[in-house]
Amino acid sequence: MMQKRPFSLPIRFRLTLWYLAALGLVLLLFAGFLYFQLQRTLFNQIDTALELAATQAQVMVVVVDGRLHFQATPNSQALSRRLNDDFAISLLSQNGELLDQLTSDDEIPLVPPTTAGAFTFTDHADTWRGYNLPVQLPGSNDAGWLQVAQELEPLLDTLAAFRRQIYWGLPLALLLAGLGGIFIATRALRPIDQMTQTARTISGQALSKRLQYQGPMDEIGRLAQTFDAMLDRLETAFKREQRFTGDAAHELRTPLTALKGQLEVSLSRPRSNEAYQTTLQVMEQQVDRLIHLSNSLLYMARLEQNKIQLSWESIEMDGFLAALLDQIRPLAAEKSIQLHTNIPSGLVLAGHLDLLIRLFLNLLDNAVKYTPPGGTISLQLSQTAQQLITSISNSGQPIPAEHLPHLFERFYRVEADRARTPATNGAGGVGLGLAIAQEIAKLHGGHITVASDATQGTTLTVYLPTDKRMATPS
Repeated sequence: MMQKRPFSLPIRFRLTLWYLAALGLVLLLFAGFLYFQLQRTLFNQIDTALELAATQAQVMVVVVDGRLHFQATPNSQALSRRLNDDFAISLLSQNGELLDQLTSDDEIPLVPPTTAGAFTFTDHADTWRGYNLPVQLPGSNDAGWLQVAQELEPLLDTLAAFRRQIYWGLPLALLLAGLGGIFIATRALRPIDQMTQTARTISGQALSKRLQYQGPMDEIGRLAQTFDAMLDRLETAFKREQRFTGDAAHELRTPLTALKGQLEVSLSRPRSNEAYQTTLQVMEQQVDRLIHLSNSLLYMARLEQNKIQLSWESIEMDGFLAALLDQIRPLAAEKSIQLHTNIPSGLVLAGHLDLLIRLFLNLLDNAVKYTPPGGTISLQLSQTAQQLITSISNSGQPIPAEHLPHLFERFYRVEADRARTPATNGAGGVGLGLAIAQEIAKLHGGHITVASDATQGTTLTVYLPTDKRMATPS
């Protein structure tokens, strides 16, 4: 039973939520910064105005009968009216006793002065900002305080209005940003939606569909490109498996059809012992072919799945290749094929002996099969700084270039009758020899290439690393 997955928001909404959370935090911090900066600026402006008013009012202070008073002159009255419009100015003694005021308003709040400078205080429901300035007239022992105050209601109203703008503006900004974020995320993730839709429509009969992304080569573009490349590989692999299935069925059908034909002929009427013996011999050949085919398939599967235990040993290539050529010479002699070799001595390879025997025997046997009578086979061995290079060339009909990339695929045939042309004397294989050889080379950290033209014939080149650490498969 399929386990039910928990509900998850679409990625575009998750991206938008993360974006809104980050944006909201930034806007909140920025709005708080602006609020406190505005508050600080407004208070600084009031403090500056209070200090200036106190300084201007100080020039009006005089001593009358031993007490500090504001001087009543035409000039001082004009200044008093101007200051009284904006400030409440009081003259206090050292102990906070009211000595004089520039206003007749009895509701002016007073705060016993303690230190000079600005301060904030409340009076009933009102909030005020005050400023204390010490007063010491020249030639007088009397001292006191000038206290200038201004109500903070306009400033507090301004700050409250700013807070209301934040309370309404921040959610509105986040709402608009969220809608914009969803729109942008939807556009940015549209190629992913296209990938999803394309993947849903892909089947074994429609592997040729591609995204064909036309946008910028950013993360989404690279993902779309990788997705198309993956579809290319899937299509290639699927076609290869389809071809393999058809070729395998064909290889199995041929001997089975021959077996059924021999059985039907034998059962159609009574025959002599010699006829039955001939039929059984033919059937045995077909059974041997089926066994060889199944063994090759199993061996190929084990190679591809790395199920073969590998034991490495040092192999002297001159003696190794000479022994393999001795096995091939009788087959080559039957077709009057000349063998030419160039094998330097002293070259050593680290590898699995049995696997390498099968690799090179497959290639040599393949060369003998496809070399016409009277042709030549050349084997050359050379070494570079990190590789041993073995080339096996045979004369004969060249392989068309369009078939070369597929020669190492299982059951791949260049032509329908290539495996049993006159050059092969009807001794075609099952189409797995080159595929097995390539897998063995890969297990050793190497590979095999093929080249073919009308002048040089066909050349299979085996590249194997000489360093055991490079040869050991991962």
